[in-house]
Amino acid sequence: MQHPLSLYNTLTRRKAPFEPLHAPFVGVYLCGPTVYSEAHVGNARGPVVFDVLTRYLRYLGYTVRYVRNITDVGHLEGDADEGEDKISKRAKAQKLEPMQVAEQFANLYQGHMEALGCLPPDITPRASGHIIEQIEMIQQIISNGFGYEANGSVYFDVPAYNAAGRGYGKLSNRVVEELLAGSRDNLAGQDEKRSPLDFALWKKADERHLMRWNSPWSDGFPGWHLECSAMSRKYLGAEFDIHGGGLDLMFPHHECEIAQSQACDHPTNEAQVWMHNNMITVNGAKMSKSLGNFITISQLFDGTNTTLAQAYSPMTARFFLLQAHYRSTVDITDEGLQAARKGYRKLMNGLRLLDKLREASLSSEVIKARTVAPVAEGKTPDTMAGDDELRKLVADCFVGLNDDLNTARAIASLFNLLRKLNGFYANPATLATVSAAAVQEATEAYRALVQDVLGLVDEPRASAEDLLSLTLEFYQEAKATKAYDKVDQIRAALKAQGIVVKDTKAGIDWAYSEE
Repeated sequence: MQHPLSLYNTLTRRKAPFEPLHAPFVGVYLCGPTVYSEAHVGNARGPVVFDVLTRYLRYLGYTVRYVRNITDVGHLEGDADEGEDKISKRAKAQKLEPMQVAEQFANLYQGHMEALGCLPPDITPRASGHIIEQIEMIQQIISNGFGYEANGSVYFDVPAYNAAGRGYGKLSNRVVEELLAGSRDNLAGQDEKRSPLDFALWKKADERHLMRWNSPWSDGFPGWHLECSAMSRKYLGAEFDIHGGGLDLMFPHHECEIAQSQACDHPTNEAQVWMHNNMITVNGAKMSKSLGNFITISQLFDGTNTTLAQAYSPMTARFFLLQAHYRSTVDITDEGLQAARKGYRKLMNGLRLLDKLREASLSSEVIKARTVAPVAEGKTPDTMAGDDELRKLVADCFVGLNDDLNTARAIASLFNLLRKLNGFYANPATLATVSAAAVQEATEAYRALVQDVLGLVDEPRASAEDLLSLTLEFYQEAKATKAYDKVDQIRAALKAQGIVVKDTKAGIDWAYSEE
């Protein structure tokens, strides 16, 4: 590929050139939300990061299949193997069917992802829609000697798996003996496990669980870790290219995924590259629902959280998340969000500049200056003095992206390029020092990187209703000052848009034209 991409692999703890298993095809799987409540801002970071990754891979010419799941069953309280299903608990509290809760928050989540500029995944599988695949995987794990049934539940046998040399703990860099030393054998409800490290593949449902399916072992539901192994296998194969998720999922969720996959198809690690985005913090503390310091995505957009002084638009939020490297923490503050809004708008002003700049570059005066000055210096228009500098600025924009998707550096390089383009526009005479081809390359690269790769698009500054209200104020003012030519102009302009102005005793109003 034209731009060599290197990615940091959590599994190997190093960066390496990205080499797909079956180029030009790339499979990407991202762990999605558990849809029992509204997602908070921290839940948005992974989708934004991996949206940029898939966009950039496609920009580089790869054919990407991007899968992001929805967890709508099996995720118990405390992320453990005991307790009530999070969705069922919410459904009971609201006197709803569990799938009503799941559908409500899945739709809300997908709407927020769209607002944040995230392209829809190619496939959005749901855990409840892949029970058959999960049962089949459990049967294979048991057959291979790494799972056992106990009182209608099925558990993964971590000691047996580790005795076979598979290396449980290698993703999170944890030692089994240390994990055992830190475990308590007498945890309530864990006595049916052979080891405190064993985790549920299938749980027998008790009277609290509203969602349940028939299986060879009991009337129950799949374990939380199993769904991603089963669904990624179904849509991307036993081993695929990239698996993503938040740093908090590395252990135990992703560790268990690898174990389940290896227990079926040794020596697969499920994914060739494991990528983990870091956490969002609020005043230096991790944002989480359990701590109660979270800001929902809706609250960010409408400014109703007391942590924030105002509302912030989706594109401001996206820029805010991308201005730091994905493996770094991001602390939410009003100052940081306001700075992000300024940076985002600066990039948008750059987009507005591009067409004007290309027109100026092709103006007759600039063309004439180009054809005279280079000849006098013994140069041709293809070796203009400023081409190398401009092309270097363009190339530098890709350096950060190729270095483990460092969007922070890429954005800084875009600002450097924009500074140069702004200089050309402020002083058109300087365009004579660069070729029209170099200017076109620069403007096309800027647009592609901002819009197609970073996914930052212009947001309307005012709604149609706001603009109509302002126009009617101008109409009223024109009437009051008897500027009837302005009155007629405004009436005609609005009529062309299908709006009729009405002068009533109660004041000025409008209606849709019925003509």
